[in-house]
Amino acid sequence: MEEQTDLTIRKAGPIGIFDSGYGGLTVLTEIRALMPEYDYIYLGDNARAPYGNRSYERVYQFTLEAVRWFFRKGCHLVILACNTASAKALRTIQQVNLPKIDPEKRVLGVIRPTVESVASLSQSNHIGILGTEGTIRSGSYELEICKLFPDIAVTGESCPMWVPLVENREYDKPGADYFVQQHLDRLFEKDPLIDTIILGCTHYPLLMNKIIQYVPKNVKIISQGKYVAESLRDYLQRHPEMNRNCTKQGSIHYFTTDSTEKFKQQASFFLNEQVEALQTDLEQK
Repeated sequence: MEEQTDLTIRKAGPIGIFDSGYGGLTVLTEIRALMPEYDYIYLGDNARAPYGNRSYERVYQFTLEAVRWFFRKGCHLVILACNTASAKALRTIQQVNLPKIDPEKRVLGVIRPTVESVASLSQSNHIGILGTEGTIRSGSYELEICKLFPDIAVTGESCPMWVPLVENREYDKPGADYFVQQHLDRLFEKDPLIDTIILGCTHYPLLMNKIIQYVPKNVKIISQGKYVAESLRDYLQRHPEMNRNCTKQGSIHYFTTDSTEKFKQQASFFLNEQVEALQTDLEQK
């Protein structure tokens, strides 16, 4: 399909869902469950994943290329279903790039919707964040929580082995226990008063059964997909002009920058259904 330019005749299009890899499929699942009538395009930049240990500049560059790609595909609204991209690239894209590309289009992330849920869940006002090295080092969760809830104490713990455990399908094997327990122990050593944990990576819900084994029973665990989906529905209700720009035929198309065969295998595992995918290049032809 021939790609369009960024500034094009305004007609409705699908909602874009982006991740560097496969974790964003857990967010897509929740969004589609809540809003099945909409059309979606999912793009995984699998050829350049993971983003977690890359620099701000590189994550911003890659994410901006993906956003432009979605716009050429006719999307007016793009969701960065990637914590690293949300942490390192979203604000600059919103403030610097969108006004130049098309001020009527929108790019939203997963951090703010997740943060908005914590105040009603935590009794101790002590929150833990589990995420990739890039997300934790960015301090994005701390900044967002401080803006909305300045009385809440935030403690982060990076879990570099957790994404490989999921993508190599070792998340439910005995070998995963060591890495899950190690990071949870470290988190509670830093702050024993934590009563709510945010899974700040979209891969981590697949480790939920292991995580539950190594946290106190009173600790609540926040998986992002549900909150992102509810926030997106609320956003479209509050912005009918954007809602009109989203097509609604219940379709979903998958794209990857890497091998389509590998994507189909991994995506089918994450979604528990068979999918087809097309290979794409994010550079504009």
